[in-house]
Amino acid sequence: MAEAIFKHLQKNGGFNVRSAGVFALDGQKISENAKKVLEEKGIHVEHSASKLTEEHIDWATYVFTMTKDHKNILCQFFPKAAEKTFTVSEFVVGKDEEIRDITDPFGSSVEKYRKTREELEQLLQKLISKLETN
Repeated sequence: MAEAIFKHLQKNGGFNVRSAGVFALDGQKISENAKKVLEEKGIHVEHSASKLTEEHIDWATYVFTMTKDHKNILCQFFPKAAEKTFTVSEFVVGKDEEIRDITDPFGSSVEKYRKTREELEQLLQKLISKLETN
Protein backbone atom coordinates (compact mmCIF):
# COMPACT_ATOMS: atom_id res chain seq x y z
CA MET A 1 0.00 0.00 0.00
CA ALA A 2 2.80 2.41 0.87
CA GLU A 3 4.40 2.21 -2.58
CA ALA A 4 1.08 2.79 -4.36
CA ILE A 5 0.13 5.71 -2.11
CA PHE A 6 3.60 7.28 -2.42
CA LYS A 7 3.42 7.14 -6.22
CA HIS A 8 -0.11 8.55 -6.17
CA LEU A 9 0.82 11.49 -3.92
CA GLN A 10 3.83 12.61 -5.95
CA LYS A 11 3.03 15.68 -7.98
CA ASN A 12 5.88 15.43 -10.44
CA GLY A 13 6.80 11.75 -10.13
CA GLY A 14 10.34 12.80 -9.30
CA PHE A 15 11.11 9.99 -6.89
CA ASN A 16 11.59 6.33 -7.72
CA VAL A 17 10.23 3.87 -5.21
CA ARG A 18 10.33 0.10 -4.88
CA SER A 19 8.56 -2.02 -2.33
CA ALA A 20 10.17 -5.15 -0.92
CA GLY A 21 10.04 -7.07 2.32
CA VAL A 22 12.54 -9.03 4.37
CA PHE A 23 10.09 -11.92 4.71
CA ALA A 24 8.00 -11.29 1.57
CA LEU A 25 7.04 -14.14 -0.70
CA ASP A 26 8.02 -13.28 -4.28
CA GLY A 27 4.95 -12.98 -6.49
CA GLN A 28 2.34 -12.84 -3.72
CA LYS A 29 -0.53 -10.61 -4.87
CA ILE A 30 -1.84 -7.61 -3.00
CA SER A 31 -4.60 -8.47 -0.53
CA GLU A 32 -8.17 -7.85 -1.62
CA ASN A 33 -8.77 -5.44 1.28
CA ALA A 34 -5.66 -3.42 0.43
CA LYS A 35 -6.70 -3.27 -3.22
CA LYS A 36 -10.23 -2.21 -2.25
CA VAL A 37 -9.18 0.67 0.04
CA LEU A 38 -6.65 1.93 -2.50
CA GLU A 39 -9.26 1.89 -5.27
CA GLU A 40 -11.57 3.92 -3.00
CA LYS A 41 -9.00 6.71 -3.42
CA GLY A 42 -8.65 6.20 -7.17
CA ILE A 43 -5.38 4.30 -6.84
CA HIS A 44 -5.34 1.32 -9.17
CA VAL A 45 -2.63 -1.18 -8.38
CA GLU A 46 -1.53 -4.56 -9.71
CA HIS A 47 1.21 -5.40 -7.26
CA SER A 48 3.06 -8.54 -6.40
CA ALA A 49 5.45 -8.83 -3.50
CA SER A 50 9.19 -9.15 -3.80
CA LYS A 51 11.79 -10.21 -1.28
CA LEU A 52 14.31 -7.56 -0.25
CA THR A 53 17.73 -8.15 -1.80
CA GLU A 54 21.20 -6.65 -1.68
CA GLU A 55 20.41 -5.09 -5.07
CA HIS A 56 17.50 -3.15 -3.56
CA ILE A 57 19.77 -1.88 -0.78
CA ASP A 58 22.47 -0.79 -3.25
CA TRP A 59 19.86 0.95 -5.45
CA ALA A 60 18.21 2.93 -2.65
CA THR A 61 19.19 6.35 -1.39
CA TYR A 62 16.95 5.74 1.62
CA VAL A 63 15.28 2.60 2.93
CA PHE A 64 12.02 3.14 4.81
CA THR A 65 10.25 0.68 7.05
CA MET A 66 6.84 0.76 8.65
CA THR A 67 7.97 -0.29 12.13
CA LYS A 68 10.98 -0.13 14.41
CA ASP A 69 11.08 -3.94 14.50
CA HIS A 70 11.18 -4.10 10.69
CA LYS A 71 14.03 -1.61 10.71
CA ASN A 72 16.00 -3.64 13.25
CA ILE A 73 15.49 -6.90 11.34
CA LEU A 74 16.42 -5.28 8.03
CA CYS A 75 19.62 -3.88 9.53
CA GLN A 76 20.54 -7.30 10.92
CA PHE A 77 20.17 -8.87 7.46
CA PHE A 78 21.77 -5.92 5.64
CA PRO A 79 24.19 -4.13 8.04
CA LYS A 80 25.45 -1.79 5.34
CA ALA A 81 21.92 -0.37 5.04
CA ALA A 82 21.85 0.85 8.65
CA GLU A 83 22.87 4.44 7.95
CA LYS A 84 20.21 4.96 5.29
CA THR A 85 17.37 3.03 6.94
CA PHE A 86 14.61 4.80 8.87
CA THR A 87 11.06 4.14 9.89
CA VAL A 88 8.81 6.49 7.93
CA SER A 89 7.70 8.09 11.18
CA GLU A 90 11.19 8.77 12.54
CA PHE A 91 12.23 10.38 9.24
CA VAL A 92 9.32 12.82 9.09
CA VAL A 93 8.16 13.71 12.60
CA GLY A 94 9.13 16.93 14.29
CA LYS A 95 11.15 17.02 17.47
CA ASP A 96 8.03 17.34 19.63
CA GLU A 97 6.11 14.54 17.91
CA GLU A 98 6.02 10.90 18.89
CA ILE A 99 7.71 8.37 16.63
CA ARG A 100 5.23 5.56 16.11
CA ASP A 101 4.93 2.40 14.08
CA ILE A 102 2.52 2.18 11.18
CA THR A 103 -0.13 -0.45 11.85
CA ASP A 104 0.11 -3.59 9.73
CA PRO A 105 -3.48 -4.51 8.79
CA PHE A 106 -2.54 -7.84 7.18
CA GLY A 107 -5.47 -10.25 7.53
CA SER A 108 -7.67 -7.62 9.19
CA SER A 109 -10.96 -5.98 8.31
CA VAL A 110 -11.44 -3.43 5.54
CA GLU A 111 -11.85 -0.78 8.23
CA LYS A 112 -8.35 -1.48 9.61
CA TYR A 113 -6.96 -1.25 6.06
CA ARG A 114 -8.68 2.14 5.68
CA LYS A 115 -7.14 3.33 8.95
CA THR A 116 -3.68 2.25 7.76
CA ARG A 117 -4.26 3.90 4.37
CA GLU A 118 -5.11 7.18 6.10
CA GLU A 119 -2.07 6.92 8.35
CA LEU A 120 0.15 6.22 5.35
CA GLU A 121 -1.31 9.12 3.37
CA GLN A 122 -0.49 11.58 6.16
CA LEU A 123 3.04 10.30 6.79
CA LEU A 124 3.93 9.83 3.13
CA GLN A 125 2.79 13.36 2.27
CA LYS A 126 5.19 14.61 4.96
CA LEU A 127 7.90 12.33 3.58
CA ILE A 128 7.48 13.67 0.05
CA SER A 129 7.58 17.26 1.33
CA LYS A 130 10.76 16.56 3.27
CA LEU A 131 12.42 14.82 0.31
CA GLU A 132 11.48 17.72 -1.99
CA THR A 133 13.22 20.20 0.30
CA ASN A 134 16.43 18.14 0.60
